[in-house]
Amino acid sequence: MTIDPEFLHSQNDDAVNGQLMKRATYAAVGIALILIAIKSFAYFATNSVAMLSTLVDSMLDLAASAINLFAVRQSLVPADRDHRFGHGKAEALAGLFQSAIITGSAVFLLFQAGERLLNPKPVYASDVGIIVMVVSIVLTIGLVLYQRYVISRTRSVAISADSLHYVGDVLINGGVILALILDTVFHWRFADGMFGILIALVLIFSAWKIIRTSFADLMDEELGDEERENIKTIVLQQPGVLGIHDLRTRRSGQQVFIQMHIDMDGSISLRDAHTISDAVEARLMAEYPEAEAIVHQDPLHIDNSRNDED
Repeated sequence: MTIDPEFLHSQNDDAVNGQLMKRATYAAVGIALILIAIKSFAYFATNSVAMLSTLVDSMLDLAASAINLFAVRQSLVPADRDHRFGHGKAEALAGLFQSAIITGSAVFLLFQAGERLLNPKPVYASDVGIIVMVVSIVLTIGLVLYQRYVISRTRSVAISADSLHYVGDVLINGGVILALILDTVFHWRFADGMFGILIALVLIFSAWKIIRTSFADLMDEELGDEERENIKTIVLQQPGVLGIHDLRTRRSGQQVFIQMHIDMDGSISLRDAHTISDAVEARLMAEYPEAEAIVHQDPLHIDNSRNDED
């Protein structure tokens, strides 16, 4: 029996991408634990609500990253009898859980920061807080850079959601440093509460972006216009293909599903039509190794009922 080299290449890519995604989740959990430890020390040393907000955010990061770890492992489980299309949507579900956790924490921080605005309190040991925030920024940037590399290879929704709020953490930690400086150097007592509110708003915005991305996956939203046009170009480059219509696409975790009808000369044999169809699928798999393509052949002279304008 001959094994298709394209199939072996696709399987190898899937295995490598799976390992990258798992390592990214382990790294996120590890960094979150370190940040919680050093920020807890800094909060008790400074009594800053802005510091408390970033501590709470790191606790949420840990919860979200732990959910991601489970979701990524589940999404990589191969398709089985009860899940013919695989388990990829576990990533999108993890994104929704993350957004719920982040939104809840943002509301808590809004109340805490509002109370601090009404009753300003001095911040202590700001130098300790600033050092901890600088260390946090360095660690978080390192994690985000690694996550971006993994996302570029895998297009993982769960890792993208995780990376999104870690990017927010970099901005949050910078805001905490500024709040500490304004409070201790310029004695602006309202800075702590104001930055706490700004941080909460950043968290809410991040949660909304995660929700939007997750729903796009769960609701089987089409791939972007650029990717759809690329698919059409690839298909029409195949000799024997005279047209393409009824193109449908969706993404589920790592996997992309592509369905289409292709127009061919109605006088060719069934064998030749099948050969052309297989060649189209091979071209798509070469460009999208994680894809599953279904191609329906239509004789050009038949007027098919089309469900879209493609």
